[in-house]
Amino acid sequence: MLKGALLALHISGILPTVASFTSLKTCSFASSTALRSIPKWEDLSSMPNFNHESPSAVNGNAFSSNPSAASNKPTLYRERHGWCPYSERIWLALEAKQVDYDTIYIDNIYGRPSWYYGNTPQMQWEDGKVQSESMDLVREADKRYDSGRELYPKDIESEVINKVRAFDKIFPRRTRPSSRAAFLFRSDGEPLWKNEFEKVLRETNDLLAETSDKGPFFCGDRFTAADVAWAPFLERYAAQLPCFHDGLDPKCETTYPHLYAWYEAMEKQVPEYSCKVQGDASSWRKVLKMAGYGNAGVPPLVSERMDNAHEKESAPLTEEAAQKQQMIWDDYSNARPWVASSPSQEAASVLIRNREMIVADILKSSVATTNFGLPSDEAELDDAMRSLATILCEDSDTYNDETVQQCRENQYVKALAAFLDHRMCVPRDMGTLSAASIKRLASSL
Repeated sequence: MLKGALLALHISGILPTVASFTSLKTCSFASSTALRSIPKWEDLSSMPNFNHESPSAVNGNAFSSNPSAASNKPTLYRERHGWCPYSERIWLALEAKQVDYDTIYIDNIYGRPSWYYGNTPQMQWEDGKVQSESMDLVREADKRYDSGRELYPKDIESEVINKVRAFDKIFPRRTRPSSRAAFLFRSDGEPLWKNEFEKVLRETNDLLAETSDKGPFFCGDRFTAADVAWAPFLERYAAQLPCFHDGLDPKCETTYPHLYAWYEAMEKQVPEYSCKVQGDASSWRKVLKMAGYGNAGVPPLVSERMDNAHEKESAPLTEEAAQKQQMIWDDYSNARPWVASSPSQEAASVLIRNREMIVADILKSSVATTNFGLPSDEAELDDAMRSLATILCEDSDTYNDETVQQCRENQYVKALAAFLDHRMCVPRDMGTLSAASIKRLASSL
């Protein structure tokens, strides 16, 4: 096991995770007295199942040699920020197969560890074999492990392979290489023309139509390696393409009905994807500023489209939507005792584990104090952190209404939620459903 090492995975400097640290399974715990002040950290972290050991995840740059030597489990080496779509492929496959694996994060942007060779992703299997190439890794994982979903079912294996290969034929070829803004920009720095994107979406929709009578996935009613191959790129397209051109929406049910059905199925029928691996739309829009337009700056119209999309995503969930989301979350968390009982409680667990580093980052950030109005007093920040964690645990019925309301009235809790929403990168720092709970609080408090 890779124990006790600090994972330097953070939101531009915050939210590092500790290797083999633990998460809460539930925010419910016995309390005979009503809490009349903001709950203390000891209270917030003294919850049943909080000591379940989570899979190890460490920053490769924290070690002078490969730390996987201490592990007897398969080890995934993936890009640390969650930006790389090829790393996402094998990450999703391991989750879908319910493999018990360790993760070592490799920083492709600011410098890889001296002991690491080659690109990401890579796997070191239990027998010591090291392998690369994303879809080769997916195929190998399916061969090695019988658990979870079958990604290359024998009866449709050739169909799965053909649908995987179709990706290279349909997605645009003459684009600027980028793991953060893949298949988006020409070599001159401008995005592809609208008709070029429309061609990709139309052909993808037609490919899905071939088996739509059987189900919404690329091979009908079963989630397979074909969906693993396409998911990271279609996920990013759904968030990024509407920013480039008016009327360009991969999730338009009228224009692309089969593609729309695929997006719906991925988010509602594949909990390993929607609860853990999927990035959120706001994070994929952020990378357009970093790796897309870069120093040239985002054009005003594109920036306006980004802002409009953010407002829609901050809207509260309906009761029906919240219930459906919880059912998906239950499917994921029930097999993983280190995962919290709801998306918002999982967000709370991240704050609890990383509270000291978050406060330290805010104290050194002029943006946090100037743009978001957060205090520079550590005690006041600590109160706001505990208040936010308590509100995120509201659905557990741990705290009475008086306590939760007191936390909501903290003068800095709204600003803190907004700052975290601004700084987070999903799925690097937490899953998309958990991050959404903070986004909604930032809008509603």
